[in-house]
Amino acid sequence: MIPSDQENANHTPTEWDNWLHTSPGQYVLDWEENQFGKAVEDAFGFEALQIGLPQLSCLAANRITHRWQMLLPSQTFINHIANPQIHVICQSSIYDLPFENESLDLIALPHVLEFMENPHEALREVHRVLRPEGRIVISGFNPMSLWGLRQYSGKLLNHPFLPREGQFIGHRRIKDWLNLLNYSIDRGKFGCYGMPIKKNVRLQGPTFLDKVGDRWWPFLGSVFMLSAVKRTPAKRLVGLIKNSRSRISNVLKPATHSQNTLMRNNTNDDQ
Repeated sequence: MIPSDQENANHTPTEWDNWLHTSPGQYVLDWEENQFGKAVEDAFGFEALQIGLPQLSCLAANRITHRWQMLLPSQTFINHIANPQIHVICQSSIYDLPFENESLDLIALPHVLEFMENPHEALREVHRVLRPEGRIVISGFNPMSLWGLRQYSGKLLNHPFLPREGQFIGHRRIKDWLNLLNYSIDRGKFGCYGMPIKKNVRLQGPTFLDKVGDRWWPFLGSVFMLSAVKRTPAKRLVGLIKNSRSRISNVLKPATHSQNTLMRNNTNDDQ
């Protein structure tokens, strides 16, 4: 059920919501919308889901008929959802998704795990509702970047650059979690190499640092995106299988031998 306008009016925007309206926030949204479009455009199936971040249209380039937008309890339904073709469903906890086991073909997680108290448990719940050979696309901030260093120093000075409530997770750690759940990572990308400065003017298009950073130090991008496919472990038979095929008895004689004996007996009878 979608909340009424009165309920929306009483909602207080979080620090994360406010940050997305800044110049760096729009800079990140522009880059991620392009990367999510490339990651999901070839994904097929019947059901697709985006969890969180309604300001970003992660599924716009996808052709799956039923595409859903689920908001987290800390978020609210907004009137400017990025893609009006997306079906909006009620808010729900990511630890208890309102979907059956293995019922979704594509799930987008834009900056979700890093704002969860237990990100590994949240990922396991997403794994539960994803079909075998389904695709999951995850984005997050890279702690090993200029933005990550600025965030770390800013917290020490009580003036963080990124939202304070985020506990940013490195892409290697997320890759390890996906490998444990038997996912095959088929795409990864870093971006947003601009300086961590809150400008009043919105950044338009890739900057010079984006072009240079993508070529010379790609792993130092401030934002990363990972795309992985859920694999089903192959079944393997364990133990020795007994051969139940009956062997040919050694006492049986070849047919040619029996025919030769019969011909010799007939010759003796004629004589």
